[in-house]
Amino acid sequence: MMSLQKATLFALYAVLELAEDSERQLSASEIAERYNISTNHLAKVLRDLGRAGLVESVRGAGGGYRFCGNAKRTTLLDVVELFEEVGAGPSNGIVQETNAGVALSLVMDEIEAITYATLQSISIETMLKLMRRRKPMERKISTGLFRAV
Repeated sequence: MMSLQKATLFALYAVLELAEDSERQLSASEIAERYNISTNHLAKVLRDLGRAGLVESVRGAGGGYRFCGNAKRTTLLDVVELFEEVGAGPSNGIVQETNAGVALSLVMDEIEAITYATLQSISIETMLKLMRRRKPMERKISTGLFRAV
């Protein structure tokens, strides 16, 4: 399973939260509070997202951040690659010139390629649709109408 760095997760949370309504402005502290994460760390992530053209900072009273990317064309990969390398090349650290080492490298390279292709194929808009589908279930859980079997 792929493990993402905190900055990458924070960036995905922020982009998805802001893209849910691109007219809405949220402060770093509002987003941080919603996801129970560090405001200072999130502010650094938001600056990086701003440099990449995915969010913009709105100054003044009621200011904050707003999504300014294209949710249909921006992919998870676009966000993830801002903070870490994905599928950049052959597997690292496994390069042993043994049959087992070569075979393991081939498998790891394939996993990396699949991860890259998956992240590249899922847009922010697709993620927003998934989030909207989950909201009715969350409401049922919070009101006690949903029972685990």
